[in-house]
Amino acid sequence: MAEFTNVFVQQVAAGQNAVFSETPVSGGCNILHREGAGNVTLRGACSQCRARYKITFGANIAIPTGGTVGPISIAITVDGERLGSSIATVTPAAVGDEFNVFSAAFVEVPRGCCVTVAVQNVSVPAQAIEVQNANLIVERVC
Repeated sequence: MAEFTNVFVQQVAAGQNAVFSETPVSGGCNILHREGAGNVTLRGACSQCRARYKITFGANIAIPTGGTVGPISIAITVDGERLGSSIATVTPAAVGDEFNVFSAAFVEVPRGCCVTVAVQNVSVPAQAIEVQNANLIVERVC
């Protein structure tokens, strides 16, 4: 299991990943992350056909000053592709209104392979969002 966090407000451009600046719980050699980056690499080091990981993400998101009021979204991605079932969308009534979002997904990594997971701003129409108190937990479940 590993936990990656960033308590500070970060502005995430459309199509970009949230970054995680702290690693309260290290994932050992099968869950890899460089502090200050947004990508987490999962290794399929196992004797079965695949390793299964549970990815859980939570944060507060808002429209930054100068943004346009409307729906904003964030999603878990695997190798750069968003998982449709993980998209979390909120519609603030005003710029700066914060909402708490949560998303979770299972990711399977074939034996001997690696995949990269991240949390991306997938807002449509494209606009920057603010992300605060970001928390990503990665658990190997089998």
